[in-house]
Order: sequence, then C-alpha cells, then structure tokens
Amino acid sequence: MSFFNFLSSNIAIDLGTANTLVYVSSRGVVLNEPSVIALVDYKGNFVPYAFGHEAKMMLGRTPEGIRAIRPLKDGVIADFHAAEEMIKYFIRKVHKKMFFSKPIIIVCVPYGSTPVERRAIQESVESAGAREVYLIEEPMAAAIGANLPITEPQGSLVVDIGGGTTEVGMISLGGIVFAQSIRVGGDSMDESLMSYIKRTYNLLIGEATAERIKKEIGTAFIAGKDVGATSVIRGRDMATGVPKEITISAEKIAESLLEPVHQIVNVVKLVLESSPPELSGDIVEKGIILTGGGALLHGLPELIKNHTSLPVFVADEPLNCVAHGVGRTLENINALKHILFKQYW
Repeated sequence: MSFFNFLSSNIAIDLGTANTLVYVSSRGVVLNEPSVIALVDYKGNFVPYAFGHEAKMMLGRTPEGIRAIRPLKDGVIADFHAAEEMIKYFIRKVHKKMFFSKPIIIVCVPYGSTPVERRAIQESVESAGAREVYLIEEPMAAAIGANLPITEPQGSLVVDIGGGTTEVGMISLGGIVFAQSIRVGGDSMDESLMSYIKRTYNLLIGEATAERIKKEIGTAFIAGKDVGATSVIRGRDMATGVPKEITISAEKIAESLLEPVHQIVNVVKLVLESSPPELSGDIVEKGIILTGGGALLHGLPELIKNHTSLPVFVADEPLNCVAHGVGRTLENINALKHILFKQYW
C-alpha cells in the first residue's frame, strides 16, 4: 500500500469558479457549495464572515462594511487571501481532525492556466493545511469522471463547460493528446444575458437573476418557429430608475447566448481539426461527451451535433463529473499517479 492510500482522509477538490466540490476518500463527494465568501470590515480589515450557500445569498445585497465576492475568476484565483480562507473553511468542514493529520489533496486546474496561476492554487491549498498538494488538469479529471476509457489506445473527446472556463480535450493512452481551454463558461453566459437585457430592454439585472433565467428557460437554439417557454424578469429601469418587470421568451435567451455558445462550438471544432486523424476517427463512433454545468444548457448537444455531424452525449451527473474524476484518481493513485503534477518555480 502506498503512502497516498495510507491516510483514509485524503481529499480531492474540484475548485470551480461557480462551485467547489470536495471528495473525501472512501466517502465520495461530501461537500458541494458555491465558491463565494463574504467578508466583514473589522477594525479596518476584512475578515471572513460567511461561506458557500450563505455567502451566495448575499451577492449584490450587502450593506457597507460587508463584501460578498467570488475569489476565483475564469477558473483561477483572483483574490488570493479570500480564496485561501474559503478553501480552508471547506477543508476543515469535511476534515475535522485537520490538526492531528494533515491530508494529501489533489486539486484540478484549467488546462490553459499559467504556471503562476497554478502555483497560486497550489499555495492556497497548502496554506489551508494540506500535507502535500498535487494538481490534475480538468479535461483529464472530467474524462475519468465520465467513465471514458482514458488508458486505452483510442481517442476520447471530452468537453467540460464550467462556470469560468470550457475545457476540450482529446485523450488517449492516459494522456492529453491535444486540448484547448477558453475562458468562456456559465459566467460568460450570465454576463452575455445581462448585457442583452440591458441593451434590448433598457433593464438592469443582477448576476443571480441572469443565472436563474438561464437555468429556467436558457437554450442554445430554437428549432423552427418554436419560441419556447417564457419567464418574468425583474430589474431596474435605466430610464426611470424604478423597478420594472418584463416577460422574456426562450427565443430571446437563445439570441443573447449566441456569442458564448458559438465560442464553445468553435473550440470543439478546433480540437477535432488539430487532433491526429486516427483519434478523430474514433470520435465518429464514440461521440463527444459533455460534462460540467454548461452541459445542462438546453439544446447545446444538438447544436454541437449540427456543427460537427458527430454524436454528442451528456455524461451522467455532469455537475459532479470533475469531482468524481479527481476522487477516483485519489482512490486509484498507484495506477494514475502519472497524470498528477506539482507546480514549481
């Protein structure tokens, strides 16, 4: 038995822009909370006040002296101190004996992140109390979580659409043959929707409202003359400054999401065009696998299929795929340790 498997409390973390999932060895996913922290001004310094679900409820609603923020942006750390405090809280929440046995932690990172960004994630987790920290790239973690045959001599194409990034990877023989990462994901869709509502209806809405509308009636495209479902949006009228309510259709939502959705389609096509022909040929038979929260956007599999002429499938439990992939790597560290790495200066 290797030392990695000796401690039963080792941890795997899917540190996402929108949500953080924590997997504990032998227990599975034990935490799934928004990647949000609230800080309160205490004698001139902002100190942690709330985390996760509680902090997310405060976004856009805080009084002076309280800040509710997302410390990660586009899959990487934007606020080092806030990220460290948030990670520390989540780890201690699932690993209550931290002071007696520090865990080994595996964290996933975006494929396109820089060495400096990866080092920031590694240092934040180390500061949160880890014995050792190992990194794994998101396309590989997503493929493992989706039960793709990553160690076989055949191509597997995984598209992981998270909150901050979209990772597209061609995987074969336990390695990433070719991959691309773009900083477009669920947050970009929310921002695009907010801009569209502001431009078209002269109405200001917040991130929470945009996310709710996207989940309720969001769609990648509308087939034929079907305008789809409708939903009510409430915000502030830019002309009068008073609250206003409008009804919007799924057709308009599809129009608002056009740019980020087509950026995702284009990066999928780029990876297909850049991969070895033998591996690309495997995808004709096996298809493309979608993971991540963005995979749940209505009509997205059909849109990608229309643009690539390939079968497209959504993985089981797409929201948890990366976390399960990092967790399975933790559970089978002896067989998969070659896909892990550390970031050194």
